[in-house]
Amino acid sequence: MKQTKLKIGDLAKVRDRVRRTAALRQGKARAKITVHMGTCGIAAGARDILSVLLEEIRMKKLDDVIVSTSGCAGLCSREPMATVEITGKPPIKYVDLTREKIKKILDQHVINGKTVSDYALAVGSEMTH
Repeated sequence: MKQTKLKIGDLAKVRDRVRRTAALRQGKARAKITVHMGTCGIAAGARDILSVLLEEIRMKKLDDVIVSTSGCAGLCSREPMATVEITGKPPIKYVDLTREKIKKILDQHVINGKTVSDYALAVGSEMTH
């Protein structure tokens, strides 16, 4: 079995991921977006949603937004799904996502604080911060 060597860039990625997670736990991040990546979510297009979301956050230089993934949320027929948590507010679960919908959620909810009711399934339930 061939082993690959870690490069400085690999370590930097790990460091950045740990810092983002720690920032959320310590209250330094303003928002967290969890893309549900169970088998059903992946089959429905969750990887594309995650890629678009990460690219939009990078382009908009949103350093106070954490993106994470989770397993199945239990609503396979409504995938792809994501949960948006803004510090101090109840989480919002968004369903039936597309590239355009996740961009709108990022702009309207995460950046401007307005829930996108047309795509929201539920308010509340899990909270990590």
